[in-house]
Formats: sequence, structure tokens, C-alpha cells
Amino acid sequence: MKFLIAFVALFALALAAPPQKDAVVLRQESDVSPTGFKNALQLDDGTVSEAQGDLKQIGEEQAVVVKGSFSFVADDGQTYSINYIADENGYQPQGAHLPVAPVA
Repeated sequence: MKFLIAFVALFALALAAPPQKDAVVLRQESDVSPTGFKNALQLDDGTVSEAQGDLKQIGEEQAVVVKGSFSFVADDGQTYSINYIADENGYQPQGAHLPVAPVA
């Protein structure tokens, strides 16, 4: 459950920047089941978000494992993209503009 909370918080943060104009939804899909979810969102300002979460047994607990991506056009005109996994190992984002921790 904490992974889902982290995912929702990070997703909200990514979309929290105030838009220059009202964005128009070009595509919005959502499918929720007792064992997972899928959602997709595309806006006319270049914002795209897709995620899939599945219920997974981890030891004696259940957790939602989320895989997804989002991208947006920043004020500098460049498109930034993030692919991520949120699972028992935490939130693991990957993007060309993100720093990579050195391997010890």
C-alpha cells in the first residue's frame, strides 16, 4: 500500500506545475480491478502518463507493484521522460536527465 501512496504522491508532484493554459485531455483511460489497475492520460500540452499496478504477494504481505512512465514539456521547451518501477525495492525512476548513483 505504501508503494501506491508513493506513486500517487509522485504523480501529483509531476503534474503540479501550473499550466500556462488549460490543457485539453486527448486520451484518458482507466481500468481498476481487485488485483490491479491500468491508467493512461494524454494532454494537448505534451503531458503523457501511463501506469500499471498489480497486486503482488511479498512474504506474508500484499503490495501493489507499479510500472509506468510519464513525460512533459518543460518551460525550456524540452520534453522530459521518466520510466519507473515502484515495488518492494522502492521507487526506481530512470530518465536521461536524472543523475545516476555511482556503483560501489
